[in-house]
Amino acid sequence: MKYKSVFDIIGPIMVGPSSSHTAGAARIGRVARKLFGRMPLRAEIVFYGSFAKTYQGHGSDVATVAGILDFDTSDLRLKNSLVIAEKAGMQVELSTSDVLTEHPNTARIKLSDDEHQIEIVGVSIGGGKIEVLEVNGFSFQLGFDTPTLLVLHEDRFGMIAAVAKVLTQHNINVGFMEVSRHTRGSRALMAIETDSTISPEVLEEIRQIPHIFDVSLLALN
Repeated sequence: MKYKSVFDIIGPIMVGPSSSHTAGAARIGRVARKLFGRMPLRAEIVFYGSFAKTYQGHGSDVATVAGILDFDTSDLRLKNSLVIAEKAGMQVELSTSDVLTEHPNTARIKLSDDEHQIEIVGVSIGGGKIEVLEVNGFSFQLGFDTPTLLVLHEDRFGMIAAVAKVLTQHNINVGFMEVSRHTRGSRALMAIETDSTISPEVLEEIRQIPHIFDVSLLALN
């Protein structure tokens, strides 16, 4: 991912000590929370590489949980997130793995309750920036720096065109799009980064397209 300005390299306004191990970890946790859509009952977090070696000293554990609680990187409650999560009734399971990953700052997060679960793999690439490499088994490379539309749909002809038609009708410009599928003809997940936010009415219009199972919009900023 390319940095857009010097402020991306310096990092965000944050609770320290590290933009990559603290702010980045918090943003990965917050992506998981936004995708889940509500407070989970259970949060299973696995750290790899550098995260696994230094997560306690650099606060990656409390930062990730803070993100899952939907706290921003500058929220002073970050350091007490484990206590806050416990009081909220969220069960947190932290573990490490020595499995080699492509990036040293990698975390796998699984959120669940009695009705729903999501699982993501995210990496912190420095300066508080992140990339999400996996969502429920679908492979991606997403930063969630702009509003990102996620569309779960049947893998069939015309789905991309159908969604693009709705966005075009509402003058919504697409900055980036990626589609991932498990196997041909099964389910696919479409990720679309847009230059502007998308109204609930447009989201509902997309939901009404045949062969679409779920639609969500995620924006961290």
